Amino acid sequence: MSKQALIVIDIQNDYFPGGKWTLDGADPAADNAGKVLAAARAKGDLVVHVRHEFESADAPFFAPGSEGAQIHPKAAALPHEPVVLKHKVNAFLDTGLKALLDEHHTEAVTVIGSMSHMCIDAATRAAADFGYHTTVIHDACATRAQEFNGVTIPAAQVHATYMAALAFAYAQVISTEDYLNANTR
Repeated sequence: MSKQALIVIDIQNDYFPGGKWTLDGADPAADNAGKVLAAARAKGDLVVHVRHEFESADAPFFAPGSEGAQIHPKAAALPHEPVVLKHKVNAFLDTGLKALLDEHHTEAVTVIGSMSHMCIDAATRAAADFGYHTTVIHDACATRAQEFNGVTIPAAQVHATYMAALAFAYAQVISTEDYLNANTR
């Protein structure tokens, strides 16, 4: 049994064009996520999908039971792959994610998905704090522009800032190509 797990976070319909909370680069990030998924499956790694639903029907996106809250077809779970439902930013908070990883004797996790500045950041930091060797595939993640104090920060800068922070102390941050090259040897 592999001691590695791929955690696919919030690649859900509302983040794609036509959804309620469109991210910059959602499609290319999901295309890369699909490549990472295929490689992890071929290697026999545990694949865990995380799906976010807010608890209130009037949520701005990911409303309970909505089509927007469903996993996007580019990252669809296979029937045997667990799907963890979360209601908060951190995929480990109030979910069974850690217990699932521990049940499989997981030592290392790879994180992909959305949004770079929220759920990817929170899950990556938590995974590292729990002692998992943590990798983030930066180009299999997406985000959107942010605003603070009257200043709009473009999505590319938001993404780069969070990837730089994670790479500094929490995770190895690599490209899809580097991940695929390392996992096909």
